[in-house]
Amino acid sequence: MSRARSRKPESKIHVSQKPLCDLTEEALSSYFESLNGHQPNALYELVIGEVEKPLLRTVLDYAEGNQSLAADILGINRGTLRKKLRQHGLLN
Repeated sequence: MSRARSRKPESKIHVSQKPLCDLTEEALSSYFESLNGHQPNALYELVIGEVEKPLLRTVLDYAEGNQSLAADILGINRGTLRKKLRQHGLLN
């Protein structure tokens, strides 16, 4: 088993007991409340843009820079991962 797959989160990281979907709903509800009645525009693009970059960065860090492993973890092919890394300025 590779080191990346056996790594445990550091003890200083607090893992919420709530599922990610619940945390996402709370964040979106808070976002809508902050709009004070204004209608959001291009919300899908906004959410994906806010979530995708840290997702890619975190998974790549977990995989210790191994793009093939990161792509496997994400369930996408390596070419798609590299494209997304370039789009977000995360490719060295």
